[in-house]
Amino acid sequence: MAIRKYTLQSSSPAPVLRIDYPSHLNAEQLAVVEAPAGPALVIAGAGSGKTRTLTYRVARLLETGTPPEAILLLTFTNKAAREMLKRVAELCGTLADVRRIAGGTFHHVAFAILREHASALGYGESFTLIDREDARDLMSACVADLGLSAGPRRFPKAEVMVDIVSTAVNTERSFEEVVADKRPQFVALSEKIAKVANRYAERKQQMQVMDFDDLLLCWKLLLSERPEVRTRLQERFRAILVDEYQDTNRLQGDIVDLLAAGHRNLTVVGDDAQSIYSFRGADFTNIIEFPARYPGCGVYRLTENYRSTPEILALANESIANNRRQFQKELFSRRPSGPRPALVPLRDVFQQAEFIAQRILELRDEGIPLKEQAVLYRAHHHSMEIQLELSRRGIPFIVRSGVRFLEQAHIKDVLAYLKFVHNPMDELALKRVLKLYPGIGGGIADDVWTALVRLGETTSPLQALERPEVLLELPKKAHAGYGRAAETLLEIAQPKYQGAPGEMILKVLEGGYEDYLRAEYLNGEVRADDIRQMAEYAGGFQTVHEFLSEVTLLAEFQAEDVVEGAEPDEYVTLSSVHQSKGLEWRAIFVAWLADGRFPLAAALRHPDEEEEERRLFYVAATRARDELWLTYPMTHSSRDDERTLLRVSRFVEELASGDDASYDRVQIEVAPPAQALPAAVPVPALTSGKR
Repeated sequence: MAIRKYTLQSSSPAPVLRIDYPSHLNAEQLAVVEAPAGPALVIAGAGSGKTRTLTYRVARLLETGTPPEAILLLTFTNKAAREMLKRVAELCGTLADVRRIAGGTFHHVAFAILREHASALGYGESFTLIDREDARDLMSACVADLGLSAGPRRFPKAEVMVDIVSTAVNTERSFEEVVADKRPQFVALSEKIAKVANRYAERKQQMQVMDFDDLLLCWKLLLSERPEVRTRLQERFRAILVDEYQDTNRLQGDIVDLLAAGHRNLTVVGDDAQSIYSFRGADFTNIIEFPARYPGCGVYRLTENYRSTPEILALANESIANNRRQFQKELFSRRPSGPRPALVPLRDVFQQAEFIAQRILELRDEGIPLKEQAVLYRAHHHSMEIQLELSRRGIPFIVRSGVRFLEQAHIKDVLAYLKFVHNPMDELALKRVLKLYPGIGGGIADDVWTALVRLGETTSPLQALERPEVLLELPKKAHAGYGRAAETLLEIAQPKYQGAPGEMILKVLEGGYEDYLRAEYLNGEVRADDIRQMAEYAGGFQTVHEFLSEVTLLAEFQAEDVVEGAEPDEYVTLSSVHQSKGLEWRAIFVAWLADGRFPLAAALRHPDEEEEERRLFYVAATRARDELWLTYPMTHSSRDDERTLLRVSRFVEELASGDDASYDRVQIEVAPPAQALPAAVPVPALTSGKR
């Protein structure tokens, strides 16, 4: 029997719209808000009013008859959803009960859905959710269940195991693939890692608990393996809107596609040019291949930027145009013209830090408060010299989503090695070092110190490290760890290293501490880079004593009260580019724009990775409202104390030069002694022919 469709024309009058959309939106935004039902991809450029547009589209859905309970709004923070829905409520008034809209993060919505439907997957109504700490504890128990917590080869810590499982779930890859890609040091343990992961899944099912990743996994299982639940959810959510779509991972992308498979009334909003989170599992193909998955979809572009000056956008547009895989667009601004971006080559990292600190104070005097200024960088360790210089000058600063460089645990660990070698009576330093090694806890570290003091009575605890009698005081499980600790400490205590603190730091890293970082921390490689950067900084000191004195004083230094007239909440922001996304400042410094640093050398293995690095540069540039300063050191010191020349970042080099350049080049001149600047603002004078 053939099925024929017949369209019944409604006799109801067209809805009367109470919101004057054209007066609140520009032409591009209005086109999105008035787009017909069906699949729609909105490419929203930086600073183009994406949130406003999405808010008004939800309001229009309500005004044109879509019931609030039929709308699903997926965002990347619950705060974003609350703010959007609050604004929708203000726009619509009593027209609709906005509280009935399902809005929030993927995990938030998944939890609500599973409360209704988890029984279809074998869970009871009273299943509970475990947090990251609970997940880590359960993973530890699973490792112990399989007898893998001890042995000559270090097994991944529970936190690392949780990360491996989470990555596999969200990227829909096997454990073996994830280990080979993200944790190659554990490839030989891949089979055992898979067993632990499977045991972890079994224990959760037995305990009737889910972790955060299970929320999404189970939501997808409901949609893909339970047709009756899929049909019910598709009929319930007849209008789906997704914010920050470029940041969705493979699992989230599948959930959205399954939900929208029936009615295809799906609006996704994002910016492919700001897709920078692949290291977290974000899948660029979700947004770039959307038109292929939804043939005939509407593609809309928001290109009017309300944040930056035309000069800043000119540089950003020129840079991102070099990417091959993208939706072409060119941002424009109606703001008045401002100064062109400035490229500032500096002698080395120290002069780079001096320039940034001096210019920050000058901009403050010119009317840009410290809170309206930020220093951005590709990797956290690139901020070390800048942090130290800001502290030296009394310029208050905060580090977004992180602690100050010298306050980090791995930095303190390495400094503890140097402190003990420099002062063998530093009991705290030695105990910190010892507890880094397997089999040595606080009690055993106390016993070691007692033995070393007794045996080193006529010499020092340092010299007593190699006395075999020490081992008699320790249980066998601590012998191997103690031996490695003593070997590293005695190695860096040799006279040849006492005038080379940078070399001492690298020896600690090579002596097993780098392996420790990779096994213990999710970001072990990043922490190792931090320590290499500290070694380079330490290379500028003649003795270990000078270096330790400097960093100890700076670590204790409280900068917040030093800048005269500073308000308690006045500070410069230091941030990685990743952490800066979604934020803006009047003046931005993008530091370390040298090839191999930004972009990172490790991120240039594949054209797709280079394109993501270029998107990072684009994000950094478009954080600036009024002024953009691009800095890079022209040289750096290698471990052999030789100066290596650095090239400016390819992202700058590929921009037009000469009369067509979208930036000015600033030449640094160091003021002679007779023209020395006041003590509060020492070092280089700034000159620029074009600014």
